[in-house]
Amino acid sequence: MFRDFKPVFVVLLRFVALYIILVLGYQFYLNGYRNTGLDGFSTWVMEQVTFIQNKLGYVSRMVPGAPADETTWFFVEGAYVSRMVEGCNAISVMILFASFVLAFYEGAKTFLFVAAGLIFLHIVNVLRIVGLNALIVEMPQYSKIGHDYFFPAIIYGSVVVLWLIWIKFFAVKKVVDETA
Repeated sequence: MFRDFKPVFVVLLRFVALYIILVLGYQFYLNGYRNTGLDGFSTWVMEQVTFIQNKLGYVSRMVPGAPADETTWFFVEGAYVSRMVEGCNAISVMILFASFVLAFYEGAKTFLFVAAGLIFLHIVNVLRIVGLNALIVEMPQYSKIGHDYFFPAIIYGSVVVLWLIWIKFFAVKKVVDETA
């Protein structure tokens, strides 16, 4: 009975193992920044967001919070509009994406797809934060729905689309109908 489900169990086991390993590695990275302010990757994301916002005409700068707060504020158009915390860098979403794709390992193309997907998700995330800050500046009455629902749907929706592309075009083998 379980023989029929062996491929499913293998993929599930790979996913869980990879996810745990990547999450533990990320947590180890974050522990190096405890009480020192925002971590390096999040700061890098924030610098890119600030650059794009300035190019779009939203005069922006980063204002670090207290080191123990592990946050940095976006000062946009003369006001503190939002703050960047570790969760805004989309690493946890990228870990979920990579774990799933790697669970359906298909050789070297797996690593190429993961790399391309991570770059794509990073770009989507930076643009997501820019969009959220613009929304807060232009229409602050929609900031809660934007932050809590609309913009998370963009990043998670992007992950689902990438997963579907991986499964449809790369991971699932087409079964040839030999009865025809």
